[in-house]
Amino acid sequence: MQSQKLSRREFGAMLGASIAALATTEVRAADLSAGDVVDRIRRNLGVPWNEKTYRDTFKTGGPDIKVTGIATTFMSTLDVLQRAHAAGLNMIITHEPTFWSDADLVQPVANDRLYKLKLDFANRNNLAVWRFHDHWHARRPDGIFEGWNRALGWEKYLQPGDARRWVIPPTTLGAVARHLATSLKSRSIRVIGDPALAVTRVGRGAHIIAGNMKALPDVDLLIVSEAREWDSAEYIRDTVLSGQKKGAIIIAHEAGEEAGMDNCAKWVQGFVNEVPVQFVETRDQMWIP
Repeated sequence: MQSQKLSRREFGAMLGASIAALATTEVRAADLSAGDVVDRIRRNLGVPWNEKTYRDTFKTGGPDIKVTGIATTFMSTLDVLQRAHAAGLNMIITHEPTFWSDADLVQPVANDRLYKLKLDFANRNNLAVWRFHDHWHARRPDGIFEGWNRALGWEKYLQPGDARRWVIPPTTLGAVARHLATSLKSRSIRVIGDPALAVTRVGRGAHIIAGNMKALPDVDLLIVSEAREWDSAEYIRDTVLSGQKKGAIIIAHEAGEEAGMDNCAKWVQGFVNEVPVQFVETRDQMWIP
């Protein structure tokens, strides 16, 4: 078979077309705004958008900021903002608040030195911080739980029709605690109950005592993040002390939801390809002496 050679004119035409294509891509990337990213999220979410949400809004910057890269994270701490900026990621999609209250209320902290420092850092570095909480939970499957299950390797143990129940191979309370600490990269796992307790039925607990009282009878082990210790932890402790074969693992807020925002980065990569999209760990800052 005889090989074909390109003429100089043909080669020049191909080279010019390639350069033009690259230039077009660069222009498109340069034109991507934070508002464009939010619009794509809304279109791909699969559930109606609640226009009255006070959570899923911009906390710094705004929709007109041109995006150079996207970081997804559990919580937009000062450390996360600094690391995102260092990596060239100027849009931060955070699951939890930036300014320490559920509604990111500014008035109570307006004169606080840390608030001013954090806001100044975001503004000086052109950071658009946008919260993605209510709608990431509303997605089906719930984006947070989907990532959490994947991190634990428990997808196949999830019970049909219940995103908060698993039947796992027979093990012990102590073994599950160690698995959580390793899989979720958490240094602040705490356990209530006998470490040798036999466990197969596992439930995800609630923030408040009513949800945990309801869930506990149907499981061997309850895993709770964001528990109110003065009611839920004490109720579970008395349950164990009464002789019932139950256990609980209290995990940090990060451990309960961090993997879900790693999942978010992978999801956003499916419809945003003009700029880098990556997960930035908040990391568990608690430690045990």
